[in-house]
Amino acid sequence: MSSTSPKTRTPRQAHRRAVTATVVGNFVESFDWLGYGLFAPLLAARFFPSSNPVTSLLGAFTVLGIGVLVRPLGGILLGRLADRRGRRPALMIAIALMTAGSFLIGVTPTYDQIGILAPLILLLARLAQGISSGGEWPAAAAYLMEIAPKKRKSLYGSLFSVTTCAGAFTASLLGGSLTGALGADAMASWGWRIPFLVGGLFGVILLVLRRQLAETEVFQREASTRASRGSLREVLGTYRRQVLLSVLFISGMATVGGTWTSVIPATGQRIAAPGLMFWVVVCATSILMVVNVPIGLLADKVGPRRFLLGASVLFAITGSYTFLTIEGTFTSLLLTYLSGTVYLVCATTTLPGILSELFPAEHRALGLGLPNAVTSAVLGGIAPPLATYLGDHDASGWFVGGVMVSVLLSLPAILLALRTRPLPAPAALNQDSLTLTK
Repeated sequence: MSSTSPKTRTPRQAHRRAVTATVVGNFVESFDWLGYGLFAPLLAARFFPSSNPVTSLLGAFTVLGIGVLVRPLGGILLGRLADRRGRRPALMIAIALMTAGSFLIGVTPTYDQIGILAPLILLLARLAQGISSGGEWPAAAAYLMEIAPKKRKSLYGSLFSVTTCAGAFTASLLGGSLTGALGADAMASWGWRIPFLVGGLFGVILLVLRRQLAETEVFQREASTRASRGSLREVLGTYRRQVLLSVLFISGMATVGGTWTSVIPATGQRIAAPGLMFWVVVCATSILMVVNVPIGLLADKVGPRRFLLGASVLFAITGSYTFLTIEGTFTSLLLTYLSGTVYLVCATTTLPGILSELFPAEHRALGLGLPNAVTSAVLGGIAPPLATYLGDHDASGWFVGGVMVSVLLSLPAILLALRTRPLPAPAALNQDSLTLTK
């Protein structure tokens, strides 16, 4: 039994604590992943030295892409663990891997100090974080949707976006402050290490919070005694239609995420005044944190599928224009960054509730994790290096066209979901749906 009993913590308090410990994982992941994108030019120079800055940046983004490519492994391993042993163990391991990877980047010697070992250690750290990223979201999404009230799933999903924006806000604020305080030379020499060490510290704090996390009643009631729970064969066989729908749903979000959280910040760092892109992200994420919850409430009111349909069409127009007209001014960078991140907010707010309905409790985390991780690996992983290469060859129009195709490919899945009868939602999804056992 847990050391915390109903006498010392009310169901409402336990519920709030569980929600916090679940969604804050997105804060740590966002902080680390955006931090890598923001500091990619500095990492490129230290780990992939070259006379051509674009070549160095390609090396840094290739490591990022490889880290994304291992997400399916995290989605399978941690998703299966979440379905077989519970959501809590998977959430603990996911944040432990992210924390270890962040600390490792922060202390790794540069290429000038240890040669080829430097980029290899950087790659190892990103592999750990890629596995973590592949397993964190499905376990967290399954957990949160199992404790969310039935008519407030998008509102609860918006908390993922709030913490994601908070992580980006903190990373960019820290980067901008450090650049202003230390100067460009000190940042290039050693200051770039500080955000990754801070990210590791955030991970340790979250590990402490998740140690007190209780398992959901839904998992214990509907999944814990099923012999076939977490079966990859059953997910790919019995639920293959749901898996394909999930892939189409996630395709746009994966490509836009790989572009707008890595390519746009790195582009801003190259074409704008030193440190300006940090403050662009600070301003943008401040706006996003304010609108996240209203977006969740609106999605619950009009219906998450219809809401995401409209958001996808609007982004296909605004995202294309801002990407192709990006300049090194604050206004241009802000509008470009917001066009993609607002879409990501709409997607991450509605997708957990939509996708969790497609899979029963005994296959929910794996059903969410596998298509999300594979799609992110294939589309999100290749986006940064491909955008960098095509941009250097004056072919950015072709790249953004491909991004928008991936967004529009999700529309048939949304329309099909409107006509698809979802699996019965678990009963008693309310604020009292947590047990107090670990």
